[in-house]
Amino acid sequence: MTDPRHICAVIPTYNNGGTVADVVRGVLRQGLPVIVVDDGSTDDTAQRLEGLEIDRIRHARNQGKGRALKTGLEEARRLGYRFALTLDADGQHDPADIPALVAAAGPRTLVIGSRNLTAEGMPAGNTFANRFSNFWFTVQTGRKLPDTQTGFRVYPLEDLPSLRLLTSRYEAELALLVFSAWKNLRIVPVPVRVYYPEDRVSHFRPFADFSRISVLNTVLCVLALVYGYPRMLLGR
Repeated sequence: MTDPRHICAVIPTYNNGGTVADVVRGVLRQGLPVIVVDDGSTDDTAQRLEGLEIDRIRHARNQGKGRALKTGLEEARRLGYRFALTLDADGQHDPADIPALVAAAGPRTLVIGSRNLTAEGMPAGNTFANRFSNFWFTVQTGRKLPDTQTGFRVYPLEDLPSLRLLTSRYEAELALLVFSAWKNLRIVPVPVRVYYPEDRVSHFRPFADFSRISVLNTVLCVLALVYGYPRMLLGR
């Protein structure tokens, strides 16, 4: 089991003023230090976070979830943490599931919170997009995972692929998952709950972001042939 002193939580946020403070409090109750990356919010996010004992980083303008994630992971490394647990600021992830994810963490192991995609209340668009992503992940890596789009994860900071490869938006999490598989990291799914509160704010743009994910999948399929599969076969 991972020593809790070696892990922190990273929460990227953009205009999640209605939910972010409750998410942070939930994580703090689990005993983890928190890094919040405010990705240029224009609502009351900053005011909602006042008084909370957290490390806070603010982008002067919105740069996308991928960039905010990169900022948070780099800060976690700089502060000397070995692992970073990430979760979304919109309230969909239950901090009570954190101990199960932390218990599965370890060197060269990426833990992902696996949602029940058939649960009542799960948006149909999310289910379709995830199944689409799951299929292409298997094509690109030869592995099967039940939930490749979850943002509820524990990253082994010392073993991750280069963060310079990350794109700036939602597809960055998928790319990091594929690159980790190519690096022969263990990827361990852990069942987690999911909840979509009424005041949840999502910045996923169905057409634009799905198009970006499709382009990324095309690129990754080509790279899998010339780089990913050879590297996995060589065990490097």
